[in-house]
Amino acid sequence: MLWLWGPAFVAAIAYVDPGNVAANLTAGAQHGYLLVWVLVAANSMAVLVQYLSAKTGLVTGRSLPELMGTRLRRGPRLLYWAQAELVAAATDLAEVLGGAIALEILFGVPLLLGGVIVGAVSMLVLSVQSRRGQRPFEIVVMGLLLVITIGFMAGLLVSHTSWPDALGGLVPRFDGAGSVLLAASMLGATVMPHAIYVHSALARDRHRPRAEDLSHLLRATRWDVVASMAVAGTVNIAMLLVAAGSLQGVAGTDSIQGAHAAITSSLGPTVGALFGIGLLASGLASTSVGCYAGATIMSGLLKVRVPMLARRLVTLVPALVILALGVNPTWALVLSQVLLSLGIPFALAPLVRLSSDTTVMGRFANTLVLRALAWTVVALIVALNLVLIVLTVTGGA
Repeated sequence: MLWLWGPAFVAAIAYVDPGNVAANLTAGAQHGYLLVWVLVAANSMAVLVQYLSAKTGLVTGRSLPELMGTRLRRGPRLLYWAQAELVAAATDLAEVLGGAIALEILFGVPLLLGGVIVGAVSMLVLSVQSRRGQRPFEIVVMGLLLVITIGFMAGLLVSHTSWPDALGGLVPRFDGAGSVLLAASMLGATVMPHAIYVHSALARDRHRPRAEDLSHLLRATRWDVVASMAVAGTVNIAMLLVAAGSLQGVAGTDSIQGAHAAITSSLGPTVGALFGIGLLASGLASTSVGCYAGATIMSGLLKVRVPMLARRLVTLVPALVILALGVNPTWALVLSQVLLSLGIPFALAPLVRLSSDTTVMGRFANTLVLRALAWTVVALIVALNLVLIVLTVTGGA
């Protein structure tokens, strides 16, 4: 059964991308342990969401965008594609920016040049999938996930974490509009729309299941999702705890570069170097998976297949423009995650609806309990986004 694992670990890269780094470090440095509960809740939601996505792809033999493309008329389908592409663009922006920041931290490479290098290396990773197939691509991405885990977990071993305060952070609460904005950013960085779209394609492309194999594959998929989300959730919580224990109140931690400098000063150069390596691996892996997701969205909704390497070149442009204009890359990362949070319901609601439909899923349709849990997740996410919009527009505290 372990040999059947893999698609969920590729999708899990979306949960430890540079947007997560920016959101989690900012939350820990500004609000301490206040928002630990957001990560725990978001990761619990992610287990359910990613399983439903993989199950839908396995049972139907189609990705979620393909299923939507066959059910929407031309106008709504184009509008749906536009919002999905906007989400994919925000994802790609975060990932390229994060990789560029990592190269600046590690080697002093200028941000713009770093963005070009990240784009070029991501094309090499994508070429593995194009030339060698799905399994070698999964192995490369899982290797990068291991590097990410070591890089971001190392600081927790020597940080000044207050475990009683960390446990106190499990109590749901906010502290003003800023904490709500960060909570939405953390949610958008954890339950990511493009991961919902792409996991259905990853599971289908990897297994190409026969009807008689579905029950066995779904059992393996459940363990695949639980294990991968446990890794991603642990890494995210570790980042926030390190920031809360070692960066709170430290000047300059409003940027990833400043946070890295503070981590190096407080926890030592070895931890600082491992953090930078983890960030670089995160940028390289996540931008490759993000490009795979964008190709899945386009082919499913527009029925247009663009070579992934060509798409990689096109989607690299916005990130390079942001870097060339000198926009604060850390805040660009955080705001991109807010945009992702707003896109979650558009991916999640159709997923729950389709995976609960017996005409689509047959005997594998969601049970009553699973439907109730899934729609509760949708309601919570929509409610948080509405609060975020109101607070952002009114400037309320």
